Amino acid sequence: MRAPISIVIPTLDAEGGLPACLGSLGEGLQAGLIRELVISDGGSRDATLQIAGQAGARVVTGPPSRGGQVRRGIAATEGDWLFVLHADTHLAEGWTQAVLPVLTQPGAWHFRLRFDARGVMPFWVAGWANLRSRLFHLPYGDQGLLIHREVLEDVGGYPDLALMEDVALARRLKTRLRGLPATAVTSADKYRRQGWLRRGARNLVTLARYFAGADVSALARRYRR
Repeated sequence: MRAPISIVIPTLDAEGGLPACLGSLGEGLQAGLIRELVISDGGSRDATLQIAGQAGARVVTGPPSRGGQVRRGIAATEGDWLFVLHADTHLAEGWTQAVLPVLTQPGAWHFRLRFDARGVMPFWVAGWANLRSRLFHLPYGDQGLLIHREVLEDVGGYPDLALMEDVALARRLKTRLRGLPATAVTSADKYRRQGWLRRGARNLVTLARYFAGADVSALARRYRR
């Protein structure tokens, strides 16, 4: 029986975080869970593609847009289960033990969030994200997404959006999206550079504008500035 999970990682100049992300997948390889690894690149100019090649990944390329990149990556996979993971996120040790029991039937799952930083603010921001995920079934992409292909197809596939693609999908899945007792550790670099309060407020404003119906392309341009 072939391994059930296809890993899809969207990348854009991701050389800083990608090695740790890929390294954390070794546990899944040893457990016989990972069938293939697909890197969907949006035009990296650093060593991202070299790192992907050394890891034995299949690389697909196209315009930079995380939703579009994930869709292209998924189109190149064959596994029954899809695991979408951000390049600046790695999985904490023991994640396979949480994943194994849920592979018996179709579903959709996310991980608990933790930042690779210590202190009150990283703890508070991660705590809010985990509370939001539990109460409102609204995790972000840096918490990882493990979803059965049938479930994804049932809700119309992965949204081809430049921003908020993870939120759009979560809103389609609603209560079908549940949490796993495992942790995804994501980079705090953007928070360190911009400030925890400023970055957190910016994320909340962007989410509120998206819910209010703002144009996603305009939101994405503003967000990246």
